[in-house]
Amino acid sequence: KFCSLAGIMLLEVFLVLGTVIIYFLFSKKKEETLPFKEGWWGRGQKPDTEEDTTVRPFKVETTEEELSDLFRRLDQARFTEPLENSCFHYGTNSVYLRKVVSYWKNQFNWKKQVEVLNKYPQFKTKIQGIDIHFVHVKPPRLPKGQSAKPLLMVHGWPGSFYEFYKIIPLLTDPASHGLSDEHVFEVICPSIPGYGFSEAPHKKDFNSVSAASVFYELMLRLGFNEFYAQGGDAGWLICTNLAQIAPNHMKGLHLNLVMVTKMGVTDLLSILLGPYLPGLFGFQDEDVRRMFPFLKKGLYKILLEFGYAHIQATKPDTVGCSLNDSPVGLAAYILEKFSSWTDMEFQNLEDGGLERKFNLDDLLTNIMIYWVSGCMVSSMRFYKENIGKGIGTQKHEKLTVQVPTGIASFPNEIMHTPQAWAQKKYTNLVSFHFMPRGGHFAALEEPELLAKDILQFVGKVEKEQLQKKR
Repeated sequence: KFCSLAGIMLLEVFLVLGTVIIYFLFSKKKEETLPFKEGWWGRGQKPDTEEDTTVRPFKVETTEEELSDLFRRLDQARFTEPLENSCFHYGTNSVYLRKVVSYWKNQFNWKKQVEVLNKYPQFKTKIQGIDIHFVHVKPPRLPKGQSAKPLLMVHGWPGSFYEFYKIIPLLTDPASHGLSDEHVFEVICPSIPGYGFSEAPHKKDFNSVSAASVFYELMLRLGFNEFYAQGGDAGWLICTNLAQIAPNHMKGLHLNLVMVTKMGVTDLLSILLGPYLPGLFGFQDEDVRRMFPFLKKGLYKILLEFGYAHIQATKPDTVGCSLNDSPVGLAAYILEKFSSWTDMEFQNLEDGGLERKFNLDDLLTNIMIYWVSGCMVSSMRFYKENIGKGIGTQKHEKLTVQVPTGIASFPNEIMHTPQAWAQKKYTNLVSFHFMPRGGHFAALEEPELLAKDILQFVGKVEKEQLQKKR
């Protein structure tokens, strides 16, 4: 009797243990995927009728009235005298800003830049109640027996789809630019809703998961069941979320910025002991050089450079409305980011080093996209929707990414994330490269370096997939 009772108890223990194991196995598996966010972001109530899924051609156009209004505002600009020898330490230096405004009024040819913008095919389509703008470039030629690989490229703030105009030909026609044509891409560059020529959401809570869900629908609508994705800045987060939503549809994820919002005890210890025991935490010499001393290169840099993010994550409309009303204010706000995020050392120069890496035509074209579309307020709101509820509180922050991932780590990026931290989030890290030069706006600043890294990453992914099939 005792033996049978003991047997029953043992059986119960095994059943309980088995149930617990099965629960954790299945619940973990279930949590690996981020739910698709079905939303309605149009005005008013969602209509009962089916959404128009037509893809319509689009061209950038501005009227003479819009340009007259712009020039009137530029003529009436009020400038404040900068402090002596302040360079860009207080923000955009108004001595240099006067030069930019003078160029804008007297030499910058917006009509010519509109032609540049319209040289690539652009479209709009309605998704979840709002018009989504995107550039879609197919390869001019394909090597025999090869098909183009769809690549979604997502910009960030204060950038735009125009950031990719220099890298697009390197990816769609690599052979003509001295690159390997083993992999040729069909490139899709959408404007994030609320940025550029994509309609702004009319409802609250449109965050990175919402944008990822919209872009997932866009790719499926264009007939791409499998695709690659690439992003930096907000594009990093949107593409990461897309990999979490549709891991079976994304062949590979390439990023030129990675930020980790969930950190364990080991990671925190690595901040304290990393300079002394780098090998213990998986740090390379370059990690140590970029990260330490952490107080100066980490914490102090965040306090110095992320004031804008706090404003935009709390009260975006207050500042946004003033920038939307003043082209000179808008230029000052955006140019400061293109200076410090390209190279923090540029703050020591009176011109912010802006023309060392960019030309004024490119910088003003990006600013004009914000001005003519009137999107500054809505683009800033994206920070409130993503950060306003607190860092580390969102489900996507707690989930890993299973999709093959490649990271191009540029030396002048504002914050450095070492491979040892990144691979805890991106568990299938195929490539991680320290880039020789460049900063935050990699596609515009160093298009060839970024294109080469994308090409080698895709090569590795394709090779691995081919080996698995065999």
